[in-house]
Amino acid sequence: MPCIWLLLLISAPLVELMPEKPKRSALNQLTRSLLRNYDNGVRPVQNWTTPTTIYIDLILQSILDVDGQTQKVTTSIWYRQIWIDEFLVWDPEEFDGITEISLSSDAIWVPDVIVSEYVDAGKSPPIPYVYVNSSGLVKNYKPIQVVSACSLEMYAFPFDRQNCSLTFRSWLHSVNEIDLALWRSAEAIANDKREFMNDGEWELLSMPSRYWQLHQADGNYAHIQFNVLIRRRPLLYVVGLLIPSIFLMVVDVISFYLPPNSGTRITFKISILLGYTVFRVNLMDELPATTLKTPLIGVFFAVCMALLVLSLAQSILVIKLLHHSEKEVKDMSLSACLLEKYGSSSQCFLESGFTSVKTLDDVDQCGGYEFDVAPGEDLLSLSEAPESPPRLEKLLQEIVSLRLYLYQGEEDDWAQADWLALCTKVDRILFCTYLIILVVYTSTLLLLWASWSSV
Repeated sequence: MPCIWLLLLISAPLVELMPEKPKRSALNQLTRSLLRNYDNGVRPVQNWTTPTTIYIDLILQSILDVDGQTQKVTTSIWYRQIWIDEFLVWDPEEFDGITEISLSSDAIWVPDVIVSEYVDAGKSPPIPYVYVNSSGLVKNYKPIQVVSACSLEMYAFPFDRQNCSLTFRSWLHSVNEIDLALWRSAEAIANDKREFMNDGEWELLSMPSRYWQLHQADGNYAHIQFNVLIRRRPLLYVVGLLIPSIFLMVVDVISFYLPPNSGTRITFKISILLGYTVFRVNLMDELPATTLKTPLIGVFFAVCMALLVLSLAQSILVIKLLHHSEKEVKDMSLSACLLEKYGSSSQCFLESGFTSVKTLDDVDQCGGYEFDVAPGEDLLSLSEAPESPPRLEKLLQEIVSLRLYLYQGEEDDWAQADWLALCTKVDRILFCTYLIILVVYTSTLLLLWASWSSV
């Protein structure tokens, strides 16, 4: 017995020197207490007839991509899910005053809420934790990159507006098991633009939301739909696409003031057409690709090119008329009628421009031309004098032939001048027609785009 007391006295100091075993932290104890008998495959309600209400909130951050050809929109959103988990409740006083902890999202029950328009997996960062407070309120906050289907209307590009919806619903559970609700008011969500990157191509107009139920045979399913209303900023496309095209059309209109009988007009118009073609090829990537209908700006470019071709064809027609030969002019009855109405009133041109040219032999057969020669000194009467010597008669015939040749040259000059005047008037008429078509078409497009941009 004395030996036992001796051993106790010797071992007492040694026990005091040994390190005390650390206690578990309150956070560790709370986590183990909550998840000890937790089943993440069971909806967290005490009464199975009680539906679990999932509160949803959405903040739009940016529009990453709008693909008109595949009808897809990529958006970056800040998504928040909030619900009550009746199995994750504790008394903060029992766990060192802890009121909120973070738990792994894989360890607890998470609702199967999805986006109905979801078509592709975005590059969303993984967030493996959720916050849980002592009353069982679970907060699942995470950024999401959503690639969703959207019916894009590109006809009014670049003054278009788009309305893309993001519909959240439970994939499996009816409203009797999982119901949805907005965490904030619809007005607050619609006017919330504080996180949106407003310096990009798209401008956020509003994001209205509504709750509705889909009625099916096996039950009703809750839906919350967010409509993302966005508008494209057209300044970049107006400066890069529309203004250069308008400048080329203005230069083409000015080219009509070049003389029609100069070859520079055709060369100038061909250069404009080639330049516009190169401009269109280089900017093909700037236009939206869509398989439904051609954007109006594509129609605008096609019509502008057609007008340039029409302008070139008009100039070619006028120059072709200017270079008709005299025989072709005589055979053109339409040209004769036009000359009679719009050309010069010179009687000599009308009498001789579209008839066969008189030769000296025709003068002898038909009685000759009337010249402005004094009656007493009529050359023809002199040629008929029997007493004139042969040399004088020959000289007289040569003088008559020379004067007839000069007169015929003057007639040709008159014909060319009148034909040039006719072609100039035809060119002016074609120019006015072209200008009217261009003004009407441009005014129609401007009115359409102005009405769309003001809506």
